[in-house]
Order: sequence, then structure tokens, then C-alpha cells
Amino acid sequence: MFFRDEELMAPAEAARAVEMLPDGLVAADGRARVIYCNSRFEQITGIAAADLVGHDLREVLTLQDSDGSSWWDCTRPWDGLRTRTGHREKLLMLGNGREVLVTASYIRPARSQPVNRVIVMLRDTEHRRRTEANHAALISTVAHELRSPLTSVKGFSSTLLRRWERFSDEQKRLMIETIEADADRVTRLISELLDVSRIDAGRLQIRPQPLDVAAIYERHVERAVATGHEREQFVVDVPDDTPEIWADPDRLDQILANLIENAVRHGEGTVTLGAAPAHDGQTALARRRLEGQVDLVVSDNGKGIEQAHRELVFSRFWHGSGRGSTGLGLYVVKGLVEAHGGRILVEDAPSGGAQFRFSLPTEPPDYLA
Repeated sequence: MFFRDEELMAPAEAARAVEMLPDGLVAADGRARVIYCNSRFEQITGIAAADLVGHDLREVLTLQDSDGSSWWDCTRPWDGLRTRTGHREKLLMLGNGREVLVTASYIRPARSQPVNRVIVMLRDTEHRRRTEANHAALISTVAHELRSPLTSVKGFSSTLLRRWERFSDEQKRLMIETIEADADRVTRLISELLDVSRIDAGRLQIRPQPLDVAAIYERHVERAVATGHEREQFVVDVPDDTPEIWADPDRLDQILANLIENAVRHGEGTVTLGAAPAHDGQTALARRRLEGQVDLVVSDNGKGIEQAHRELVFSRFWHGSGRGSTGLGLYVVKGLVEAHGGRILVEDAPSGGAQFRFSLPTEPPDYLA
């Protein structure tokens, strides 16, 4: 850290706090002279503090817009409008061509007075590039996943329209059922994408109400049976003293439908739907009851999930050893569970397969109490 001798030194605690900032910071006085910069600023710009302090900030730190215009000429912090308090974050380029995200704050001794301090914050664009890469991967995955069902829908519908009389009723029914299934797949993918967007933006909303766990499970089993699964494939094990849970019924259906589908796809027989007192541990020794919550459990007797992969299953696009889904389902499930104030984990099932355990509250949220 560097300060000019005539400037008042900041307290040691404040100086250490500024050094711990993940962003670069540079401060200039009312004459645009640099009076301070932190080490992160040096790392981002590649300019040594000794070459900055005491010099005109506009000369030693060149910042340009995408069209090559000088950012200092456009903003004019020292002789521009006296009502401005700073500038929001903007993507600019340094003199060496490196991109940075820049934010500025103007400090004035009084309203409409000339600035006596200009604070500029620089942030590396690595996080932005990672975000853009994730968005590109998401778009690529969506395009790939949409292409197959839409091609099927287009193909079968065109064939039916042009050659309706050539097919038997059984063939027509099969084609229409295929179109319906693919349309459902597209609808589900779009719903998952919308939920991913809401989760990432922190805008996921839930409307909790009291629900009976056993009744919810039975309804999902009946749905599975209606789609062709055997009733004997499912075991509902909910103790009689299990309390009601407070959850959004539509979101809970979404959670269970995803977990049950995974259990059926990766299991080799029975799927167990259970409930138990909530605990926070990965092992029996670490377990303890959590007041006001109950654990819902979905387990199978398949090959299970390796310990090294158990944190990855809730990340975007995780497919494990095979494909067959978008890889977004469990990411959405985790977001939905956490929106209820719970947590979800995967562990070994008693039968040796995978067991997903997630907690939900048994009491209404504070705003409904």
C-alpha cells in the first residue's frame, strides 16, 4: 500500500480490510493525483504502485470504451457535472488490451461541490467469462436436447398429414402417442430452464401449505403405475407419527417426480419412499434430530453413486456414467429444496443403491405463523 506523505493515513484496520478486497482499488484526490492503491489493483493492471502514487490517474491508468474512446474524457469526474456520485460497473479496456469491469465513486465535501476523492474499483473479468461459458454450455445443451423431440414431432406430424389414409388406426395412435411424449419432453425441458433461471437469479418463489407425506407418496405411486410400472415395484414406508410438512405442493411434486424417475431409471427393482426424523450427519455417529424438520427419503437398489461423485450430482449437466436426461433435474431439485429452507444429500441406501434424503419443515414459515 502507498500513501502520499501529506495525506492522512487510514487506520491500520481499514488498510488491512482494503488489502483483503478481491477487487482492485485506486483512490485519487481532488486534483486527480493518485494517493493510494491496493495490491490487487497492481495484480489486475500490471502497474506498480510506485508508478501510480503522486501521478495523474488519467495519465497512468488508460481506460477505453469498446469503440476506443477514452473513458476519462467521457466521464470527466473532476470537472464534469457536480451532481454525479459515480458510475455503475462497465466493461472497459486497459492500455494493454486487457478487459476489466470498472466502477467509480465520487466523494464530495458537500452537495454540488467539486470532488475531493475519486475511488475507482477494478474487477477481473474471469468470473464473467466463466458465466458466459456456462451460458454458452446451457444454450448448446438446450439446442441439442430440443432438436431430437422437435424433429420427431415434425416428422410424425408431417407424415400423418400427408399419408393419413395409408396408416391403420393402431399406427396412427402410436404416432400420436409419440408426438405427445416428445411434446411433454419439450415442455419439461423448458420448465427446467425457467427454474434454473429463477434459481440463479434468486427469484424462485414457493407457496407452502400443510401436506400429508404418505398421501403425497401414494399419489406419485399411482401416477407411476398409470404410466406402466408395476405397483409392487414401490414401497411406501411412512411411520404413523410422521408430522405434516409445510411445502409448496407443485414444487414438492416436481422434486419427487424427478427423484422417483431417477430411482426407476437407475435402480434394479424396488423403489422405497420413506420418511424419518431429520438428521445432519453423513454417518450414524454424526446424526442428531433437527427440530421442526422431517426427512423425506427416496432410495433404490441399483449400483449407487460413488462417494467422489456425490457432490457433483447436484451440479448442472451431471450425467454420471450415462446420459438420457438434460442433467438439469437434480440441480433444480437442490434449488427447490433449499428454497423451502431444507437441504438434500445422497447416501448409500440400505439395499446398497442410492438414497436421496432431503429435509422439509414441519412448521409454517414465520410470515404465515
